[in-house]
Amino acid sequence: MDGLQHLWTQGDVVSRAVALLLLVMSVSSWVAILWKGWVLSRARRDLTDGMSRFWDAADMGAARQQLLASDRERVLLPLVDAAAQPPVSGSIAAGADPEARLTRALRDSLHRVLARLRAGQVLLASVGAVAPFVGLLGTVWGIYHAMMAISAEGAATLDKVAGPVGEALIMTAVGLAVAIPAVLAYNVFGLLVSSCEADLEGFAHDLRETLLGSRRERPALDE
Repeated sequence: MDGLQHLWTQGDVVSRAVALLLLVMSVSSWVAILWKGWVLSRARRDLTDGMSRFWDAADMGAARQQLLASDRERVLLPLVDAAAQPPVSGSIAAGADPEARLTRALRDSLHRVLARLRAGQVLLASVGAVAPFVGLLGTVWGIYHAMMAISAEGAATLDKVAGPVGEALIMTAVGLAVAIPAVLAYNVFGLLVSSCEADLEGFAHDLRETLLGSRRERPALDE
């Protein structure tokens, strides 16, 4: 802490800007980590519980009521609502084949849900990729100014060099400390999102086949 405090008090505009940028990156990445960890953990539980409740329901109306109670992150309910949503009268979608219309509605809804689950991934990837180089920039700039100060004094003994250079190297360590949690979280969340995506695609496929099967049976019963 003393080294960071000394860097801040003795630093110029660039070194302070680097320190503030690393602070902002660290805070934003940890906010994203805590938020996404909470959202994705709930989404995983909602998927497991929601799909079981949905397929055990007596009919589509009862199944939707089950999802209203169990699908807290709204990962399954948008697909069910999209499948039940009638097309706008007189639109191109209204004149399309019912099977194609249902497929498009489920696909679009699935993409929106996945986009919501992936929110924050770009931030974590960016922090993980950029933070080490920002810290390295602070180190290089700090070493440069330390060398300039030592040169101005006209004495470059080891005790005069080691202190300023060591303090400047702290910025590299800070950059790595900011980047490593972001990279680890990005990888873990990527696996969770992929798992959710596989379950959602399976649910969308099963829902499509179920709805199309019921529509095929209805004309046969009317005959």
